[in-house]
This record gives sequence, structure tokens and C-alpha cells, in this order.
Amino acid sequence: MKLEIVGVDGLPEIRPGDDLARLISERATLHTGDVLAVAQKIVSKTENRIVRLADVTPGPRALAMAEEAGGKDARILEVVLGETRKIVRWTRGVLISETHHGFVCANAGVDRSNAGEQDAVVLLPVDPDGSAMRIRKALKEIAKADVAVIVTDTFGRAWREGHANMAIGIAGLSALKRYAGQYDPQGYELRVTEIAIADEIAAATELVMGKLDRCPAAIVRGLHLEFTDSGGEETAREYVRSAERDLFR
Repeated sequence: MKLEIVGVDGLPEIRPGDDLARLISERATLHTGDVLAVAQKIVSKTENRIVRLADVTPGPRALAMAEEAGGKDARILEVVLGETRKIVRWTRGVLISETHHGFVCANAGVDRSNAGEQDAVVLLPVDPDGSAMRIRKALKEIAKADVAVIVTDTFGRAWREGHANMAIGIAGLSALKRYAGQYDPQGYELRVTEIAIADEIAAATELVMGKLDRCPAAIVRGLHLEFTDSGGEETAREYVRSAERDLFR
């Protein structure tokens, strides 16, 4: 197998309401069978998931947490709390949240970097899977290509240092490649092995997208995946592990 990962260069600063599918198709040639990875930040910007901190009034809880953290911006904490279903861990000024989507990540995915303006933060899309599906449908019309779409974001990892791109929104391919019931060359039956295929694709695309390179989209070519429109498995919510099965909670 030979894979090709190509960054989509030349995208402008994304604003609310921008036609992301058209902007990408004007700068890249897409082929049926490609997988398009799009950074969450530009998806959120098109959907106006931007909060200006001047418009935020922190409540008592955010103010108390900011004081406890030694001067953390209470306005940002207020925004994070609004995006948080449950606080998983709050210690030494580090806040690990369970978002309303079910993702467990730092600060509920609220991020100040690359916001496009001063004193603003960007939130995760309300429905990242829906965002991916809308981009996929638009590209079918504009680029005349049937591509899978992954919305990516950078998460920490429970067992390891460092961060990696992960899939928070998926359209057109399964989140998991399941091997349960198959046999290895020695005849051993695999029972629980599931490969997070969309996460692996997302992680690979970060190699060409970077964090400071202003390349928020990339095309992966050569995977030969079976695309699907079933509306079932092609969702990043497949990655959400219940608290009962999560050994870290």
C-alpha cells in the first residue's frame, strides 16, 4: 500500500459563514476515494463558534476556580464551564472536561490559539459529525468527488506524553476497523481488537498540517476504504467510552 498526504495550502483566514467546501475545492483537486481532514478550528469559525471574551461575565464558580488557579482568566473558565457536561479532573489549574458530545479533553476543547482575533476563544462545533457530513455533501456537488471527511482536533493522551490529532467528526467512513472473530496466522482468534482508523488518519494529517503552518486541511489518498452512508458507524461518537468502562474515571 502506498499513501499520499497532501496539505491544502492557501486558505484565507476563515470567517463565519464562509463556504469551506468551495474554498478547499478551489485550492485542491479532490478525487473519489480521497479522505479530507479538516481542522476543527476552521469548521468552528464557519459555524460562528467564536466567543469574544469582552462579552463574557464570569460567574461565582469561574471566579473561584480562577483564584484557586493563581490568576487564570475567569472569563475563559466561564466559557469552558458552559461547554462542560462534567468536570473529570480539576487540579493545579488543569481542567479536564467531559464535553456535551461526550469527549474527554482539556478545557472542553475551548481554545484561544489561532482564533483569528484578539481576546477571543473558539469552541468545538455543536455537532462535528454533522459538520463533516455537510462538507462531504457540498464537495460531492462542487468537486464532483465522493470523499470521506474527518474533522480533527488535538487531544492529549491518557497513557502518553504529547498530543495527537484525533477525529471528532466523521462522515463517509467507519470510525473503527473491527477484527473480533478473525484469526491470526497461528490460529488465535482476536476477541477485542478494534483499530481507530479515523483517529489514525487524523494523526497522520497533522504531519503536513502543523499548528503554525496555516494549513488547516489535508487530503489522504490511497487508503482504498469502503465508504458508507449508513448514518451509523461513520460517527466519531463511536470513540466515546462510557464512564463505566473507562478505567481513568
